[in-house]
Amino acid sequence: MDVLYGLHPVEEALRAGARPIDHVSVAKDRKDPRLERVLELCRAAGVSVHTEPRDQLTRLAKTDAHQGVVAFLRERTLLTLEDLLDAPPGPSGYRFLLALDGVEDPHNLGALLRSADGAGIDGVVLTERRAAPLSAVVAKSSAGAVEHAKIARVTNLVRALEAMKQRHLWIVGLDERGTPDYSDFDFRQNCCLVLGSEGSGLHDLVKRTCDHLLRIPMAGSVSSLNVSVAGAVVMYEAMRQRHGSALPAPRESKPERPRKGLGS
Repeated sequence: MDVLYGLHPVEEALRAGARPIDHVSVAKDRKDPRLERVLELCRAAGVSVHTEPRDQLTRLAKTDAHQGVVAFLRERTLLTLEDLLDAPPGPSGYRFLLALDGVEDPHNLGALLRSADGAGIDGVVLTERRAAPLSAVVAKSSAGAVEHAKIARVTNLVRALEAMKQRHLWIVGLDERGTPDYSDFDFRQNCCLVLGSEGSGLHDLVKRTCDHLLRIPMAGSVSSLNVSVAGAVVMYEAMRQRHGSALPAPRESKPERPRKGLGS
């Protein structure tokens, strides 16, 4: 069983209905409208509710930040990369994936999943190694967005990016030494945004696999933003371009480029 805690994560898990919920435990001393909404969703979904002392919930959640609500769900079944690539694109008509190259902080991962959900990202690609697990901390940090996200894990990110190229996605990395600025790039095409780790950014081989490296211009003394903030900035610029009503017409389609394999 996976354990989720907090009002938003548990509420979104109930709304999403993506995973069977065994039961929800609530604190005896909590009675308010926010909790009542969760209880109503439990009743509608036929999920049993257990009343527990608050300290018992703290032991179950392994934290006192549970807000008096803990849910027990079946372990998540992740998608494959092919699942993401075979799914229809979103309302804009362009496929947009997010790939994370070594994001290990669960709070950053949760924040990125929350931004990805808000920006209408079609799917998120995580690596099996050097990546934060999809824990209760991630769920809490994502305000429950993790339950709505389409997530695939891959063994080798470079091979996954090459497979995306074969499916006509442009691979767009974010790097402080990149060019052009993120706002000058045309996101009205099929693409995958790649974000690097908190400390070192994109790995060299991943960087070389990208078709474009974009930068976020910085006016202050520091050279870059936190990865979750930077990701949100770019994802929402892409959403603005794809759904904005006052944008210029898209550029003419680019000629098909030669595809290079890893050994080229």
